[in-house]
Amino acid sequence: MPAYSDSTVLVQAPDDAVSLPVRGPVDLDVWALDAARRRLGAGADARLTEALAVELGEAAADARSRGPIVALSYVPKPTLGELARVELSPLVADDTYPAVTVELLHRYLAMPTDRSFRPPEAERRAVPAGPAVRVRHAYVQEPDRDGTGTILETCAYGICPDEKWGLVLLTSWRALAHTDALCALTDSLAQTITVRPAG
Repeated sequence: MPAYSDSTVLVQAPDDAVSLPVRGPVDLDVWALDAARRRLGAGADARLTEALAVELGEAAADARSRGPIVALSYVPKPTLGELARVELSPLVADDTYPAVTVELLHRYLAMPTDRSFRPPEAERRAVPAGPAVRVRHAYVQEPDRDGTGTILETCAYGICPDEKWGLVLLTSWRALAHTDALCALTDSLAQTITVRPAG
């Protein structure tokens, strides 16, 4: 069992977030329709409810494929659908990297790729769960032959509660007009993460 399984990791979800079911058996279609109805309200237009249900179901299926500790769909205006996705995931030390450090998380999160839209921006931070690095990055998704595509922005925190494991808080979005607000949201979420011994 990984070391983090001996701990309880909590993050305070924003009021406008839908918690995605990332573990256990669940009928995603049924769950998504119920979640959409709760977020939109009982009197919402059926087409809007169905559209949000489809989006939430796809978000849940996508998150489950990675197995994060927590995954949230941030939906401040439910008639407009998901604005951002938030995931909190563990990163466990192994034979290749026997200790998880802020330097390791910095290299992991700030590594440019062939899809980077601009160089990542990284800075050290201190959060209640431990020393951290904050990294902003932007990627070109599904580029065509000219390299033109959709821009996906991310704001991530790599946090070191323990040398045997770390945490990665990642917020991602395509609505570039909301970048400052979503980075601020990520900053506030990082401050709410707590780690305590299980039991």
